[in-house]
Amino acid sequence: MTTKMKRILLLLGVLVALSASYCFAQEGVIDYEVKINMHRNLPPGEEGMKAMIPEFRTQKLQLFFNQEASLYKPAEEDDDEEINGGGGVQIRMRQPMSEVYTEPAQQRIVELREFFDKKYLIEDTLRMRPWKLGTETKTIAGYACRNATFASEDGKEKLLVWYTDKIRPSLGPDRFASLPGTVLEVDTNDGERIITAKTVTLRALKKAELKVPSGGTKMTSAAFRKMVDEQIRKMGGSNGRVIIRN
Repeated sequence: MTTKMKRILLLLGVLVALSASYCFAQEGVIDYEVKINMHRNLPPGEEGMKAMIPEFRTQKLQLFFNQEASLYKPAEEDDDEEINGGGGVQIRMRQPMSEVYTEPAQQRIVELREFFDKKYLIEDTLRMRPWKLGTETKTIAGYACRNATFASEDGKEKLLVWYTDKIRPSLGPDRFASLPGTVLEVDTNDGERIITAKTVTLRALKKAELKVPSGGTKMTSAAFRKMVDEQIRKMGGSNGRVIIRN
């Protein structure tokens, strides 16, 4: 093999390596729409509320990401929602503030959660669900996706997700960052909550767009969940703030 040929092959090898690394050397932002079935979330005995609130509520959230980390939080324009409940009653619905920061390689997750106007900082280990990878495909936000499913042993959680291998592995909204690709859609319990990517924008991030959440009372994930469950039982409602006024 001539010296010239060796140089050509070496150059080709470098280009291939750069091309392969570029597939996952991306950063940007994904805009998601979250659709929540409000009627299915009503506690037992409160079915009469169905006439006062819409069946579905939508929210806008964004996922900022680079090669190592991601931050999932509400979009700035996602404001409180006021609904005419009939009879002159106005219902103001406000989703508690939430930020979820993940570092999959470190199995690290940091959450800033709001509950009854108080903020809590929760640092935990990223949960790795035993996903069952499927073979079905569909296109979401311009990306070809494959499906994966999960069902908890107690039957309380059933998940159907769609992910693509064209952006970055171990990336997704909320805590869904343990699949071999980027999660672009999550269906919880057959339509109870559906998270769908609307746009994917690959661009350089601004300095303040991706940072570890801070502030709030530090608490373990188990302690926070226990506190929320106890309050929900006492109030007989959800952890989203619902304010009814005449």
